Amino acid sequence: MKPEAVVFDIGNVLMEWNPERFYDGAIGEARRRQLFAEVDLIGMNESIDAGALFRETIHALADATPAWGPEIRMWHDNWIEMASPRIDHSVALLRALRAKGVPVFALTNFGVHSFAYARTQYDFLSEFDQTFVSGEMGCIKPDPEIFRLMEASCGVAPEALLFTDDRADNIAAAAARGWQVHHFTGPEGWARRLVADGLLNETEAGL
Repeated sequence: MKPEAVVFDIGNVLMEWNPERFYDGAIGEARRRQLFAEVDLIGMNESIDAGALFRETIHALADATPAWGPEIRMWHDNWIEMASPRIDHSVALLRALRAKGVPVFALTNFGVHSFAYARTQYDFLSEFDQTFVSGEMGCIKPDPEIFRLMEASCGVAPEALLFTDDRADNIAAAAARGWQVHHFTGPEGWARRLVADGLLNETEAGL
């Protein structure tokens, strides 16, 4: 069936999210590898995505790990450098869908405070018809509960939703609930899927 609404992940779909690249530039690849091996920065970030405070969570880990304290605090102080640049073609697709009257939602693993900050840096984050932020919902993808909560709120049947995400586990979780899905590996492939599903023509999709 033709999708009735489109759901975008944000990180690595609408803007790049690459902490490793930032740290490689800031402290060198060898030290970055050591840092990520010795400190659970990914777990820290997942707790923020699930609703933990942004600055306080990062600083608490830095205080508890003084050998890496300055580097851990970079996660807060240089966060926007990890969450950049924007992926312009994907942003154009979001706007093209909205111009056609297609409802567009965001479903993202994002902290409450980091998302509020990101909205001051990226205008497109305020352009969704509805935005579902894991930190506000208290659960993160790929937990089935976050998909269920969105379904209950958006009013669109699962099988009428078309969802794109860069992570295969999130795509699999959505597909298990009957959503139509597209594994995002780049904006051109996503554009072609939107054309194939009859939501945009090639010109509108930038092809």
